[in-house]
Amino acid sequence: NSGGVAAKHLRSLVERIEKMEEERKGFVSNIRDIFTESASAGFDVKVMKRLIKLRRIPPAEADEQDALLDTYRRALGN
Repeated sequence: NSGGVAAKHLRSLVERIEKMEEERKGFVSNIRDIFTESASAGFDVKVMKRLIKLRRIPPAEADEQDALLDTYRRALGN
């Protein structure tokens, strides 16, 4: 203990976070490569990112968002 802080535990937590951040960098690089490959194959990357985001949303929530978006569009005359 150093000033009431369990130094060994703190060091372990910090090192785990640092390791995960390094792994995340690798994942981000791999994802970037996949999007580059997708663009080379003729896919629209912006649309793919939107699709991926939409797939994370539970169906009931997606339906609710779609209905609200439709309401807003109609209110604006679109």
